[in-house]
Amino acid sequence: MSGRNNNKLPSNLPQLQNLIKRDPRSYTEEFLQQFRHYQSNIQIFKHQPDKPNKDLAELVMFLAQVAHCYVEELSSFPKDLTELLLKHHTVLEPDLRMTFCKALILLRNKDLIDPTSLLELFFELLRCHDKLLRKTLYTHIVTDVKNINAKHKNNRLNTTLQNFMYTMLRDSNPIAAKISLDVIVELYKRNIWNDAKTVNVITTACFSKVTKILVAALTFFLGKDEDEKKDSDSESEDDGPSARDLMVRYSTGKKTSKNKKKLEKAMKVLKKHKKKRKVEVFNFSAIHLIHDPQGFAEKLLKELESSKERFEVKIMLMEFISRLVGIHELMLFNFYPFVQRFLQPHQREVTKILLCAAQAAHHLVPPEIIEPVIMTIANNFVTDRNSGEVMTVGLNSIREIVARCPLSMSEDLLQDLTQYKSHKDKNVVMSARGLIQLFRDLNPHMLHRKDRGKPTESSAEARIQDYGELEAKDYIPGAEVLELEEEPKGDDDEDGWESASMSEEEDDGEWVNVHHSSDEDQEEVAEKLQSVPAEERKAKAAAVSASRLLTQDDFKKIRLAQMAKDVNAAPGKGQKRKKADSDEEERGELLTLRDIERLHKKPKSDKETRLATALAGRTDRKEFVKKKTKLNPYASTSNKEKRKRKNFMMMRQSQTVRTKGKRSFREKQVALRDALLKKRKFK
Repeated sequence: MSGRNNNKLPSNLPQLQNLIKRDPRSYTEEFLQQFRHYQSNIQIFKHQPDKPNKDLAELVMFLAQVAHCYVEELSSFPKDLTELLLKHHTVLEPDLRMTFCKALILLRNKDLIDPTSLLELFFELLRCHDKLLRKTLYTHIVTDVKNINAKHKNNRLNTTLQNFMYTMLRDSNPIAAKISLDVIVELYKRNIWNDAKTVNVITTACFSKVTKILVAALTFFLGKDEDEKKDSDSESEDDGPSARDLMVRYSTGKKTSKNKKKLEKAMKVLKKHKKKRKVEVFNFSAIHLIHDPQGFAEKLLKELESSKERFEVKIMLMEFISRLVGIHELMLFNFYPFVQRFLQPHQREVTKILLCAAQAAHHLVPPEIIEPVIMTIANNFVTDRNSGEVMTVGLNSIREIVARCPLSMSEDLLQDLTQYKSHKDKNVVMSARGLIQLFRDLNPHMLHRKDRGKPTESSAEARIQDYGELEAKDYIPGAEVLELEEEPKGDDDEDGWESASMSEEEDDGEWVNVHHSSDEDQEEVAEKLQSVPAEERKAKAAAVSASRLLTQDDFKKIRLAQMAKDVNAAPGKGQKRKKADSDEEERGELLTLRDIERLHKKPKSDKETRLATALAGRTDRKEFVKKKTKLNPYASTSNKEKRKRKNFMMMRQSQTVRTKGKRSFREKQVALRDALLKKRKFK
């Protein structure tokens, strides 16, 4: 009982720690005693740094816990720990090293140590061969930088750390360099370090000789933005004509099949125009922040040509280069012949290579550079000796390339490819129709006359611009549907205001009829303009654009008129054409494999797939499974079972087999009855 009441504070550090946090002044002597004990242990530790020291570990954690209570006495404590780790981190016992790091993290959380020096120390410790330590340090670095930039960006600290990480990425230790890269990528994804400097530090990792670092950098650039995933398709009704406007226009009056078809076509055109007006969302903003993308792409191509990495890594490099070329519209002419070498149906990952070829095409590339790529795809993929899937992939690739560089398609090749609209394979037919639909919008005159579809006003104006040509308009297209604004006289204006105010006083409490231009008036104006020559329309549009400020209602009318051009037949062109079915979607900044591998008809499953599907549906059929009568599955079989498994040629001379065929009808009845009774007995 007496021993229980003795003072155990010198040896019971958790109890002393609890008491000091409650009342630091009362336990100053006990604290100083432990601090002297710590100093003596440090002297012993310096002579044998590779030996485990449990007392020192406990004292270090105790001092870190109470450091905020005795700031002056422990002013040199963080510095001592930092120096010990820097000097002996390679030979320190793992548990003791982890304890020192946890103590420093605790001091940092209490804001008793400068973040710059501590983070630089932790980056140095990433070289240690201790996986648990590296994971702990990685978590702390990311969390600490996030907390530092929580309220406002600390640009001074960020710049210092980014410069230090730039040197760490070139470190001779691959593990430290890889974790440093992971830290930068994680901070970018959390929108903490999302500036151009961070992105350009990551670009240096694309030239690393270590495969893991190279793959991590390429994976970062080939990823997607979270904002792009969360982007909603909701649109304001004020931005243009709504579906209700079209319903009112085409459903009022006599209900005929002609009006019904017009409404269906107008709804499709509305959907298409809404996609065109959508604000551009960058699929991945990191690629847009790269300094000197032309020089960077050239270095990457040189690296790719001499690379001895695995084929998967080469594919990633090709994808990254193609995105750079497509997004920044770079001139990298050597990339196309390099890709062209791999364009064979039997090539591994050929769809990804076709995707690279399509992604790297843009309108600034000379047509003669892209033409060989298209011809190679047409000759190797779009031939009758290949399967329907191969032909479909080839046609889809050609369509995506030509959509980005229309001048690269010759008229003869286009008319040859469109002949596949009557192919026996449904997928090939739909891909060929997609190509036809693309050129109906780009340049219908390149198609056969029967493939051009019903001519509309917009298709009559469609034209592929020459290489380097830029069409800049000095007027708002479609403004000709608006009337010119007349300048009102001053006296009339005043009278107008007076009359308006008088009418308000007289008609107080009643509805006031306001005149609006109806849809019928708009239709009449559009029909009148159809007969007006194109030059006069342009002149009127220029005059309207220069004479007045357009309101939202005016822009709505203009959009309705522009949509009507896609619906209304061209003047004098009332003949019908068969419409090609197409499910064209919006072309974004980046292509996906779905654009290349799009199959409209599900391919027929092979025997193994069908069998696996059938077996998967038989999980609950245990009642139909033959029951095993043997109690021991490893016991030998009976003579009766052995006779059943014997070859017939061995049994044909036996008495049982010879007499079985000579049995009478009655004998067969008895045998059947006995067999059924026996079966019921064993159920």
